[in-house]
Amino acid sequence: MTGTGTTDDVISVQVEGLGPMTARSGQRLVLALEDAGTGILHRCGGVARCTTCRVEFLEGEPDAMTAAEFDKLTEKQLLGQARLSCQIECVPGMSVRVLQTAASTGLEPGKAPAVHIEPDPVWTTRPGASTEG
Repeated sequence: MTGTGTTDDVISVQVEGLGPMTARSGQRLVLALEDAGTGILHRCGGVARCTTCRVEFLEGEPDAMTAAEFDKLTEKQLLGQARLSCQIECVPGMSVRVLQTAASTGLEPGKAPAVHIEPDPVWTTRPGASTEG
């Protein structure tokens, strides 16, 4: 599921150190993590200009990736090590570790990310993803 926006389907996403959190299927992961009280850091307003909202997938990493996320992770030499939660839609089966919080860094979050992924997503397949049907 990519580029479908939010739905009314409530799902559970596992967050290391927090346990299960509820999210809407298709909700931006950064917003769901913020709503759950993780304190996830986001400095650029959720537009893939920084890497402060990064997470590590423990399970259920989506094969889809936006071109903006790919470009930023490549630039910062983080491709294959982390994902940008501002560029990911929640789906069932996800389990994540939040890598940076406002508390752990002493930094203040930037403006609130929009409800929908920005910039307008151009979807691709993340490196290492299975392309087998």
